[in-house]
Amino acid sequence: MTYRLHLACAGSGCARLRFEPAGAGAMATVPCDGSVVQRRLTGDELVSIDVAGAKGATGVIAWQIDAV
Repeated sequence: MTYRLHLACAGSGCARLRFEPAGAGAMATVPCDGSVVQRRLTGDELVSIDVAGAKGATGVIAWQIDAV
């Protein structure tokens, strides 16, 4: 199955996006400037999505996942 993840961060600094298993999607650095980062997710098993703020980052994360 294929999905599209839309992720946005509003605030300052940046956040790091990571998937487990690693082959489910590409890692990304998300700037906390309100812009939206999109990533394609693939796989038929459980996928974990981890978003962690970089040192000194502050803000809010929002996401949406759509079937493609």
